[in-house]
Amino acid sequence: MTKGSAARLLLAFSIPLFFGNLFQQLYSMVDTIVVGRFVGVEALAAVGSTSGFSFMVVGFAQGLTAGFAVIISQKFGAKDMDAMRKAYAMSIVGSLIMSVVIALLFCTLSLPLLRLIQTPENIIHDANSYIAIIYGGIGTAVFYNLFSSILRAVGDSRSPVMFLLLSSVLNIVLDLFFVIVIPLGCSGVAIATIIAQGISALASYLYIKRRFPIFHLSKDDLRMDWRLLLRLMRIGIPGAVQFSVCAAGVIIVQAAINGFGSNTVAAYSVGQKIEALMTQFFPAVGMAISTFAGQNLGAGNLQRIRQGFRTALIITIVGAIISSLVARFSAVPFSYLFMDSNTTSPEIIRETVQYVDTVAWFFIPLGMIFLYRTGCQGLGSGIIPMLSSVLELTLRAIGAFALPLAFGYAGICFSSPAAWMAAGFSLPFCYFVLMRSIERRSRTALR
Repeated sequence: MTKGSAARLLLAFSIPLFFGNLFQQLYSMVDTIVVGRFVGVEALAAVGSTSGFSFMVVGFAQGLTAGFAVIISQKFGAKDMDAMRKAYAMSIVGSLIMSVVIALLFCTLSLPLLRLIQTPENIIHDANSYIAIIYGGIGTAVFYNLFSSILRAVGDSRSPVMFLLLSSVLNIVLDLFFVIVIPLGCSGVAIATIIAQGISALASYLYIKRRFPIFHLSKDDLRMDWRLLLRLMRIGIPGAVQFSVCAAGVIIVQAAINGFGSNTVAAYSVGQKIEALMTQFFPAVGMAISTFAGQNLGAGNLQRIRQGFRTALIITIVGAIISSLVARFSAVPFSYLFMDSNTTSPEIIRETVQYVDTVAWFFIPLGMIFLYRTGCQGLGSGIIPMLSSVLELTLRAIGAFALPLAFGYAGICFSSPAAWMAAGFSLPFCYFVLMRSIERRSRTALR
């Protein structure tokens, strides 16, 4: 990432990540499709009603481990392999600690949280059985994302895609097995997800151990370094909180949606799945610029960092326009992928399409959020991503409960875009301030 065309490197790094993100979406999409097709609309609504909580788990894992990988990326760029291995070892320790804490906390709180957001009684027990299993297995998500982030930190964005493809196929097979052969319903698809993620995590670890000798750990590497662990946590936890805050916004919107009944919950859930599928290019570009920025910061190439951000912004805008067009034209056929057209109410399909049509107009500010938020994290800032997430959460919460009073379901559909615009257009200014601060520190160090 420190030499060569920024556009070529960012695209070469982003495209495998994009396909990897699509496969990762298959985890939750397949869960929803299988229960919607083979169990029923209420089961679909039950799994869909936990989307914010699921996003909190996956997002926490992604944010935490992406933060850990920032230090590894910087040490790799500076060619300090001893420090990089030590950071790798402490990242494993930190991931283990956080996995245990989160699993214990949220397995206990899953049902009270579902009641807090007024999940309809006809779906709440299926919803709890699904999300409690997902929380219990959070370690599989954390360690898969850790090893994937480490591979990306050293420039390998292709291998994680291959492991994810393998586990996605396995997840599909296990979903069908635990729903059709062993009819476990919502619990079955959650079990399938945890098993598939666990296999993906193990495969990634074994690949790193075999393919990258620079990550072979010695006894000295494994000796506890509390100062380094705290440094990793200072970057990783704000990243995890950033995603968790975004998830809290999704949960607040879900609470507002729950008041419309289980059919609207089902429609909104499917609409969100389609949106997520259409926007996976944005986090891929975000991860690419984070690695690009981290490595070039370690190498002291500050002007190249600015060039990389300009290039990534153009890529993001073009990707947003394409994604928006695809989303608008594919909303109806994708809706029928999740639901049986012979038994599903036309009103559910109409509300699903309405949601997709609304959010698709605002993919550019959403793409800018991923670009500048993740990019600032790559530059070592945990505060900027976290504060922007708080802003997004606040506006989404206000919109979720205020807009429906005047516009009904249409107001719910617009609550997320309103938050995207505020956060997406404010983050570039934060990036410019951060870069000026880094440049001042660099000039001072050279004197």
